[in-house]
Amino acid sequence: MKKRTLGKSSIQITELSFGCMSLPTDVNEAKLIVETAIEKGINYFDTADLYDKGVNEEIVGEILKPHREEVIIATKVGNRWNENEDGWHWDPSPAHIENGLKASLRRLKTDYIDVYQLHGGTIEDPWDEIIDTFERLKKEGLIREYGISSIRPNVFKPFLQNSNAVSNMMQYSILDRRAEEWFGLIEDSGASVVTRGSIAKGILTNDWRNRLAKSDKYMSYSKLELENLLSQLQNEFGDIHALALAFNLSHPVIASTVIGARTKQQLIENVKAYEKALLIEDISIVNNISKRDEYTEHR
Repeated sequence: MKKRTLGKSSIQITELSFGCMSLPTDVNEAKLIVETAIEKGINYFDTADLYDKGVNEEIVGEILKPHREEVIIATKVGNRWNENEDGWHWDPSPAHIENGLKASLRRLKTDYIDVYQLHGGTIEDPWDEIIDTFERLKKEGLIREYGISSIRPNVFKPFLQNSNAVSNMMQYSILDRRAEEWFGLIEDSGASVVTRGSIAKGILTNDWRNRLAKSDKYMSYSKLELENLLSQLQNEFGDIHALALAFNLSHPVIASTVIGARTKQQLIENVKAYEKALLIEDISIVNNISKRDEYTEHR
């Protein structure tokens, strides 16, 4: 499996990476999936302290512990559970970032995080303090690099331009091309994009007809528009799943596309789609017939 360098860092991550959010909470079930991912060559595993109230990190840490030197672990901070655990609230304070890191390190059973990401952000956040905190944690060796997970241009733009962040995790796919407008700026800032939502909740897989039967729309596409577009792409390329991955990876600024899996079989299907994606060379028709929407908020 091919690797790409994450921004201006020395970290190389596989073009297909694993999103841990959808893992089962049974460690034995999750272990089968994660170890299969490692066997298939995947080295980048993305989680967050928010997922399953920290249980996801605990499971990921337990499974990856024997493989720690060969994998890249990314997690996130900023969303804080309420005391009664009925929900969470946003807390990007330096104190919470530091305390959140200590808790994540404990749950992940490691003494450093490879990529520590701010899990969102608003324009009112104390950005100088946030950046200083990440820089200090990096100097202390508790994190190797840091980034952000945001689709708000008025948040990620100044953060990337005023820091040494190496990544932004963004929703991006054939059906949601809003991030494209900002690829040049992100690349110029020395960061990479790591994509989520790349198969659009399964609509961009070979099961798209069944998925579409249960959907009325996706993003700005109506059901009829989706059916017309995907039918054209199916006729042209044959494999929608592979095309979805090839489309994302056609952009040099994208270091990896993060795909989750609830079962071993789903993971294997993603890997097979990636292998087929490597054989797709010309995706110009996708650019020509899919919408290129732009963000309308948080600009």
